[in-house]
Amino acid sequence: MSDIKIIALGGVRENGKNFYIVEINDSIFVLDTGLKYPENEQLGVDVVIPNLDYLIENKDRVQGIFLTHGHADAIGALPYLISEVKAPVFGSELTIELAKLFVKKNGPKKFNNFHVVDSETEIEFEDALISFFKTTHSIPESLGIVVKTEQGQIVYTGDFKFDQAAREFYQTDLARLAEIGSQGVLALLADSANATSTKQVASESEVGLEMDSVIGDAEGRVIVAAVASNLVRIQQVFDSAAEHGRRVVLTGYDVENIVRTAIRLKKLTVSDERLIIKPKDMSKFEDHELIILEAGRMGEPINSLQKMANGRHRYIEIKDGDLVYIVTTPSVAKEAVVARVENLIYKAGGSVKLITQNLRVSGHANGRDLQLLMNLLKPSYLFPVQGEYRELAAHAELAQEIGILPENIYIMKRGDIMHFEKDGFFHQGAVPASDVMIDGNAIGDVGNIVLRDRKVLSEDGIFIVAITVNKKEKKIVSKAKVNTRGFVYVKKSRDILRESAELVNTTVENYLAQDTFDWGELKGSVRDELNKFLFEQTKRRPAILPVVMEVR
Repeated sequence: MSDIKIIALGGVRENGKNFYIVEINDSIFVLDTGLKYPENEQLGVDVVIPNLDYLIENKDRVQGIFLTHGHADAIGALPYLISEVKAPVFGSELTIELAKLFVKKNGPKKFNNFHVVDSETEIEFEDALISFFKTTHSIPESLGIVVKTEQGQIVYTGDFKFDQAAREFYQTDLARLAEIGSQGVLALLADSANATSTKQVASESEVGLEMDSVIGDAEGRVIVAAVASNLVRIQQVFDSAAEHGRRVVLTGYDVENIVRTAIRLKKLTVSDERLIIKPKDMSKFEDHELIILEAGRMGEPINSLQKMANGRHRYIEIKDGDLVYIVTTPSVAKEAVVARVENLIYKAGGSVKLITQNLRVSGHANGRDLQLLMNLLKPSYLFPVQGEYRELAAHAELAQEIGILPENIYIMKRGDIMHFEKDGFFHQGAVPASDVMIDGNAIGDVGNIVLRDRKVLSEDGIFIVAITVNKKEKKIVSKAKVNTRGFVYVKKSRDILRESAELVNTTVENYLAQDTFDWGELKGSVRDELNKFLFEQTKRRPAILPVVMEVR
């Protein structure tokens, strides 16, 4: 009997950062290596990945890294993992090419252990047989993963939905799902991101017709806001452009790389190579001949739209007659931001239309789709993944409606080790699974203390005081000088600044009069006295930076 463990390093009780581990005896199989983009309070952070310590400590046991699709929430952390864990990477042709783009940007230069698989591929390892099945998502060649063990199969869906009108490269293989179910599924790890809804999502053919209608009716430029890796939406933009005699302008480096890669692999179809033009060539065409494709991270290119409305975008400034068409679904956290940006666009003379105004659009299975999946696979145990807690809980309720017992459903926390025993899976401790924040080239050196300081700086500013002392003679050589940024308006607050400097002088003189001397203690005294004084005067607590210099 195989020793089976399931661990989630990310992707549970959060959106994005899908990263799961299946352990069979001494073998480790990694399913997706995703990242997520920072929440509003994670100031200055570029991306967030899981803690990889467990895999690094057990890198000799990692048999392979298996990717379901080419979105950042499935492949974004791959460069950071393979920098430490030199395991082979498996995925569909497009997924591998997009993974290589991520690795080229952030990963080791000489890593080339990539392997292309498809729904017909089977890979035999000592402790498990790995196979794949086609799924439908907003990017071509998405695959689910099957880990076959002695006790049964462990199935991971990745992001998926059902769409009976899906195009080639996007179609789910329902017969294959039924076949997997007939062979016995021990555990199912399934996408929960849209589990709270039972409403039917519009098929991509309906979305294509809606987009074609909107673009066809537009009289001026159309600025389409979409996520770069949502290739089904980009294909619909290309189709509408060709239909209505427009040219498509790609405004970002990332989207251009992704589009060029997809065209080269024939996963995007362009009827005429002249359809795509450079931003510098826009002046050669009339407004009604242009579609500007603006792509952003996680499907929310809002910052770029804001720059366009404010006239700070590198290429585009919104003007009278422009239509901004947002063809992605902004998250709940971004709704207020979207409303503000809409207002700016109207002020600049443009108009806004969201695809969600007329259609319900999602790349994730709704509640009824999830029940269909469970009925096809008939899993003994369910692990809802990819979603906030409310979505995982909704998925669990849907499972109970079709007869899966509550005790056979596990809503994990990040890092939980779920160990399979005779009567089911049982919690057996945890591995490190905290967020690792990446800021520029720095990995992991931005923690809660740094974020707290950034929050203080953003809210109350910084107060800097510099003073020079002679430690040996115990006297002040140069009296305190103060400076501030983001705290008070200097010209109207000269009294506060003058009194602050006097307070620092008095505090330092009193400290120098003592028998003992410690630089850290001196700075701490200055900081404490200033903190009390400034709060009494302003009811604010800026970050206080005392600089004490010594003259010998």
